[in-house]
Amino acid sequence: MELIGEYRAVIATIAAVAGLLVLILRFRMNAFAALILVATLAALAAGMAPGEAFDTVIAGIGGTLGFIAVVIGLGALFGAIIEASGGVQSLAAQLLPGVGIGRGRWTMSALGLLASIPVFFDVALIILAPLVFAMAERAKRPALAFGLPLLAGLATAHAFIPPTPGPIAVAEILGADLGWVIGCGMAVGVFAVALAGPVYTAWLDKRGALPVGVPADPLPADDRPAAGEVRAGAGLTAGLILLPLVLILAGTMARSVLAAGPVRAGFELVGHPFAALLIACGATLWLLPAQSPEQKSRLGDALGRALEPAGAVILVTGAGGAFKQVLVDTGAGAQLADAALGLGMTPLVAGYVIALLVRVAQGSATVAMITAAGLTAPLAGAAGLGAADLALVVIAVAAGATGLSHVNDSGFWLVNRIFGLSEGDTLRTWSVAATIVSLAGFAGSLVLSLLV
Repeated sequence: MELIGEYRAVIATIAAVAGLLVLILRFRMNAFAALILVATLAALAAGMAPGEAFDTVIAGIGGTLGFIAVVIGLGALFGAIIEASGGVQSLAAQLLPGVGIGRGRWTMSALGLLASIPVFFDVALIILAPLVFAMAERAKRPALAFGLPLLAGLATAHAFIPPTPGPIAVAEILGADLGWVIGCGMAVGVFAVALAGPVYTAWLDKRGALPVGVPADPLPADDRPAAGEVRAGAGLTAGLILLPLVLILAGTMARSVLAAGPVRAGFELVGHPFAALLIACGATLWLLPAQSPEQKSRLGDALGRALEPAGAVILVTGAGGAFKQVLVDTGAGAQLADAALGLGMTPLVAGYVIALLVRVAQGSATVAMITAAGLTAPLAGAAGLGAADLALVVIAVAAGATGLSHVNDSGFWLVNRIFGLSEGDTLRTWSVAATIVSLAGFAGSLVLSLLV
């Protein structure tokens, strides 16, 4: 009984994680409500008084969302402006004409990687799918000959490169610097997308293993601008997409290499994620203005719906922050960290394994990231990691939450519908590609952790 009392908080945490999975899987409970419920019950079960438990939950939500709500909201608006400008289509039109099958795979991967930085995965896929079908028709190849590399690029950027919500949420919970996360995410992402996209697709194609697919509701292949519509230029669009990333990286580098003074302060100002995204939104509205009535209407609609998916991510992230705070205030996190360190498990490995297990169990990459980040944060804190190592833990958690997409993942069914695949074909193509992104991301983060 004395031993149970000593580890009461840990037992409560383990029961809470199990309960979270049961609520989501068995009872189909909303992830936000489930996280709030299990965080509160875990605090009470660990011995907190009711008032103290609720104060901990409130502090966890507020502490997490004070930063992340602004960044995810601005990122969503930035992506909506890019989407409405037609810049992604212009970028694709500039990159794709005249390329052969081999170069087309690499180009599609690069396009997916770039497009998914400001735009949500599902939105980017719907925008670019017509171009995939057009290229496949021209080359007389299955749509997945170009679609799978595109999916690999979209999944990689969505997992590893802010301002996409997942890595931002994990970085905030773990206390990682976004500049380091962007740099590490780009380094790991290039390796991951190459393996999961062009290399894996070429291997399948060589063996005649690419399914043809019959979309139930084929998307139009003609994506030419309407009469009177002027789309954003490809080069300008690419520059604007990269603008906030460059600013955030510059701010991080300035803190590392410049002495305190006005120059460093200026870089830190424009390199703060709030300022970088505000500058990107303003520059995009100024340089890519809506000109035709159709574009103005599309911009208004895009801005109006931009915060709908962002709002869901923000709420789930806040609930994850509450769960993390319960671990901290009850002492469960410190006990788990000591146990993991005693077993020789590093935060990077623990974060990947936990995220992968939660992802397989309940499907949502976001919930997997948030849950794993909350459980890994005390371990990372106890290990005393530097900025680079902490960023690599973020990448490892995101990698774990990307792998083994299957029938409980909404992304699985989106790919299945758009490309008209059977469930088995979707598992053999998209699920394997997502798992390659996951394994390559984990391997890349491990290698980089030995070098930094």
